[in-house]
Amino acid sequence: MSLDFELLNEDRTTSRAVLLFHGMTGSPYEMKKYGQFLCSLGYDVYCDCLPGHGDKVEEIYTVTYQDWLNHAYKRFEELKSKYDEVYLSGLCLGAVLAVAVAEKYPDDVSGIVALSTTLFLDGWRLPWYKIFIPIGLSSIIRFYYTYPECEPHGIKNERTRAVVKKLLEKSDVGMMDFPMTCIFELLKLSRQVRNKKRLSKVTAPILFIHSKEDDLTSTKSAKVVYEGISSTDKNMIILYDSYHMVLYDNEKEFVFNTVGEFFNSHSKVKECVPC
Repeated sequence: MSLDFELLNEDRTTSRAVLLFHGMTGSPYEMKKYGQFLCSLGYDVYCDCLPGHGDKVEEIYTVTYQDWLNHAYKRFEELKSKYDEVYLSGLCLGAVLAVAVAEKYPDDVSGIVALSTTLFLDGWRLPWYKIFIPIGLSSIIRFYYTYPECEPHGIKNERTRAVVKKLLEKSDVGMMDFPMTCIFELLKLSRQVRNKKRLSKVTAPILFIHSKEDDLTSTKSAKVVYEGISSTDKNMIILYDSYHMVLYDNEKEFVFNTVGEFFNSHSKVKECVPC
């Protein structure tokens, strides 16, 4: 079963698109409502499963961060050849990939929305034994150990958390664990993306949204990118009633509306066609 999606405006006259990237061990499913909202504003929206994600869970153990990058670069190039404006947005790992694309194509990205940017795994819910993770990452142990996904599943709202937990248990919208190999590749990607020379190449307008109580990654990740990029049009919004999954938590309506205002304020195409 493919969870990839394309949300296209009916008359196909739009010249602007948004490319979405989902989070680590997640799937496009977690971006679907977000994508539908952006489509309703007049954007064509695209989101694919990242390499190593999807039906075959075992593939996550063979993927590298370069596979993620190559996928992101290719999809952006494809959309840029068809649209006048191409925006990027991602959650968690997806936000890091959005920044990576902007580093490679600084003159072609129309704008970026980085949600819960994850360069560092330093959130409050990580266990005390996280100090031993570097040992596991540098050894063969990383191919055999998975870090269990656990409460609160990135969501502060208890009702929504219960729904997400049931969906995860079905194993069709994301993984219940974080394979250490995946964490290893995320951290390698992080080191590349946060390189000062690379970050300084980013000039596109960019909006960061990050929770003060993010349980997976602290605001440090977003701040490192914010301070390192060359964009003059940049803004960081800190949420105070959400955890990591800001698209589904208590402030989701605020997040959606703020993102919509950001994209529309930077788009030269003002007519909006309902999806």
